[in-house]
Amino acid sequence: MTGGPMSVDADPVAEATEFVWTGAGEPIGCGVTRLGAGETALLLPALSSISTRREMWPLQQRLARRFATIAVDWPGFGTEDKPRRDWTSAALAQFLADVLRELAPRPALIVAAGHAAGYVLRHFASAPEEVSHLALVAPTWRGPLPTMMGRRPAWLRTVRAAMDRPVLGPALYALNLNDVVIRAMAREHVYSDRTWLDRSAMDDKRRVAQARGARFASVRFVTGALDPFESSAAFQAAAAAIPPGRLGLVWGAETPPKSKAEMGMLAAAAQVSPTVLPHGKLGVHEEFAAEVAEAILSGLDEASELAVAPIE
Repeated sequence: MTGGPMSVDADPVAEATEFVWTGAGEPIGCGVTRLGAGETALLLPALSSISTRREMWPLQQRLARRFATIAVDWPGFGTEDKPRRDWTSAALAQFLADVLRELAPRPALIVAAGHAAGYVLRHFASAPEEVSHLALVAPTWRGPLPTMMGRRPAWLRTVRAAMDRPVLGPALYALNLNDVVIRAMAREHVYSDRTWLDRSAMDDKRRVAQARGARFASVRFVTGALDPFESSAAFQAAAAAIPPGRLGLVWGAETPPKSKAEMGMLAAAAQVSPTVLPHGKLGVHEEFAAEVAEAILSGLDEASELAVAPIE
């Protein structure tokens, strides 16, 4: 296992473009990486203070041997500068709907990590007939602070308001998301290998955290304002609505206990046998991309075989 993600620029076949989204008012450019040929596979990175489509790159390289892959940044995240916004779950849900209409209509495969998986379930729960195949990797629905506290107290709005202030906000953000905090967060929740964040990988994560305007979406994710569901029951009900054979679940055995418990309940509600790798935390798709890709493709092939099996 090698530390850190590969650079997109290292592969001359990859095409880096931009999806200009206008759903939040003024146009917002969201980074896009395309790789491969064939049917479309849409890759959606997790939402977090250090997340970007680049975390999908090791997985994207492997899936591109079979699909025309499209990885896209969420608005408010990624490495580009961002406008000040009171980001909401409704806005991100609209973004996903626009991506599926304009950027990647009717994909044969959607791979979604972390909270992205929650948004995908939220979207398709009301239109399950539109699902081809969903592969959800370490799926989550609740932000870090509400998960830690087991609730979403009203005072979290005060935290968001403080972070939005012009002078106080950047100072608080720098205090709470410096190199020490990023490394601690990565070791505790994201990567199994404590040395995964080598100098190159740390530079990548730092660019995400230090982009102008990054604090607005980051604080809303951390405090639960971007949670795609209000409850675990709603999360499970959305998964149960997906037609049989069209949902795959993958996570690592080292996933933090509260999140892993939620994933287990999700699998039970959807009546899906998950693939649980012997290692991996919330960044399992980045750190163990080969094994995650194998699990996704195996699940896809198995679903295809079931779909064409003769009725006895």
